Amino acid sequence: MGFGDNLMLQLDETVTGILGQWDIYTTLIFVGIVTFFVWQVISFRDPDAHPMLLARQAQASPVRNDGQSAVFRSHSSPHGMPLNSGLNVKDPGDSKWSRGRDGDLRDIWRKVVTGGLDQEGKETGEKSRLLTILGSEQVIEHDTADITRQINLIGQHIKQNGGHNVAIYLPNSVEFLATLFACAFHDLTAILVPYDQPVDKIISLLQQSKADTVVAPVGSFPFDIINKSYPALQQLIWVVDEGSKHMDWNEVPKGTGGPVNVSTWQEIVQDATPTAGTELPAVDRKSELKKVVSFSSSGKLVEYGHANIIAGIAGQLTSIPTVQRITHADLFLPVDSLSTMYPLVLTLSALYSSASVALNSVAGKSPDLTLATQGVAPTIIVATPSTLEQLHSETSAKMTSPIAQLVKWFQTRSLVQYGVMPAATMFSGFVDSLRPIIGTTPGRLRLIFVSEQIDAKSKPLSSKTLSDLRIFTGARISR
Repeated sequence: MGFGDNLMLQLDETVTGILGQWDIYTTLIFVGIVTFFVWQVISFRDPDAHPMLLARQAQASPVRNDGQSAVFRSHSSPHGMPLNSGLNVKDPGDSKWSRGRDGDLRDIWRKVVTGGLDQEGKETGEKSRLLTILGSEQVIEHDTADITRQINLIGQHIKQNGGHNVAIYLPNSVEFLATLFACAFHDLTAILVPYDQPVDKIISLLQQSKADTVVAPVGSFPFDIINKSYPALQQLIWVVDEGSKHMDWNEVPKGTGGPVNVSTWQEIVQDATPTAGTELPAVDRKSELKKVVSFSSSGKLVEYGHANIIAGIAGQLTSIPTVQRITHADLFLPVDSLSTMYPLVLTLSALYSSASVALNSVAGKSPDLTLATQGVAPTIIVATPSTLEQLHSETSAKMTSPIAQLVKWFQTRSLVQYGVMPAATMFSGFVDSLRPIIGTTPGRLRLIFVSEQIDAKSKPLSSKTLSDLRIFTGARISR
């Protein structure tokens, strides 16, 4: 008998022995192994950041200084090429192959008015929507043409009355953004004064910034006290809510003294002819743009040029992975105050990306994320570390059952060991009722930005807290 015959005989005896001892337990083991193999193949997902991308995320400079490490740069901006400093804005008639301008704040609003553009510079019809959240049920959508008219009329009114430095003392609102763009279009300095501050703090900030004009909501700006302590104030524009329009807000209180021009936002807009201010003013590209003044958490005055802000917007738009970029399908909600530069830059980035923007006056005052997001279903938010820390504490206190802890362990394992965002499964559905309710459509939130000022005395979020927040909210977090 040859070698081949012996091999076949041994194989036949082995198979016969195995099949002869086959029973129900063998069947269960076999089915379990096959099921596990099939499940691994079906459920396999590439990590958010593939190891190959992580290994090649930057390129070292071929030349370095003696005693120093090499400078690393992104592959999108290789060594020898200028850094991405702007929005690559192209004016009508420019070649699509030419390099565009860096742009300024005026180009942000022009993009909102014209909408998204395709590669050939044609309008796609995708335009930003501006929403105001009033309570838990009322959401107002604003017409961009009306906001453009307000930008022109408010800017013209301030300019004609001798205004130069405009302090914006407003909560997150359409009037806040309109005043900012009015300053950009009419050569005015915008001063972002933190909202809801003590009187002595407001006076100190106005004195530092040398503001001559203030835009503020009625009832929150102590005009009589500030006017006595700060005689340099020349103009005051009240933003009146619906419940206070029947009152006369133009009269200067007796005993305050000083030639202060007091007017209301609504009267400035309504007293003008319907056709006034409908077209944006012509842009002089050669003139030097005024600064945007902001304040740090310690009260230090910081000046930003339009180039600084535009570079920040460009950096935010390009730093996000391609599959997570802000698009017209997103609804952006700033939970932090727009008087802080980082939330403002992200809001302007959302407007330039043709995303819808929702504004809530409680943003920046309450750390309750559920309260700040009621009435809408945001896909992207920006919040402070204290707000996210409270959300983490409240949700962790609910997830104490053995099932919740088991689900969290599996999802943490998927996130930490494999770099994959946990997917919703039937097993994880047992704890969906314990997750935080963010917006009217839970689960729609996909991206969270953490707004943390450099000199703020806040406790930074730990890596464990960030991991838990990704599991609780199902959203990716950028900080």
